[in-house]
Formats: sequence, C-alpha cells, structure tokens
Amino acid sequence: MAAFAAFDRTALTATPPLPAPASHSAGVERWNCTACGSPLAAQFDYLPTQVYVPLGILDQIDAAAPQLHCHAESAPRWLHIADDLPRQTGSARDTLSDAAE
Repeated sequence: MAAFAAFDRTALTATPPLPAPASHSAGVERWNCTACGSPLAAQFDYLPTQVYVPLGILDQIDAAAPQLHCHAESAPRWLHIADDLPRQTGSARDTLSDAAE
C-alpha cells in the first residue's frame, strides 16, 4: 500500500536534485534513486502541474497532512483511518485536476 503527497511542480525542490526521469508507462514520468531504485516521484500527463512523492521519503511529513483519500474501496478491511476527509472510491483525478487550476 502506498501513500503520496501532491506538490505543485514549480514548488518542489529535492536535495540532492532528482535524476533524469524514466518513463515505464505511457503518460507517466517516474524518478527513481540511481543507487537503489526506490521511487522518488511521479508525474502524470493528465495532471501536468503536479508531482507525486511517496510519503515515506519526506523529511517534513507532518507538514503534508492529507486532504482526501483516493481508491478508498481498495483499502484492506483491517485498515481504519479515523478522519472525516473526503473519500474517493477510485482515482481522484477530477478532484486533483480542479485543485490544480
């Protein structure tokens, strides 16, 4: 199970800088660590102003409080997230696109 934070592409900085992206699927740019291959970020053609970063690599994780949950129907039955945030049953593509405008 993965969790990601979305950032405006122009506001994202990485230290050290991200390596060149490698696309493994049409419409997606992915950045991976050149030493171990761990995922660092992804950008999707349908959300061109946003970059998605796995939460596990963020140093300031508390500053990235969630605003919604995507793919809620795919959550394991044992996972209970006790908050009142909006839940999308599938992708939140439309919601995220509207927020980026």
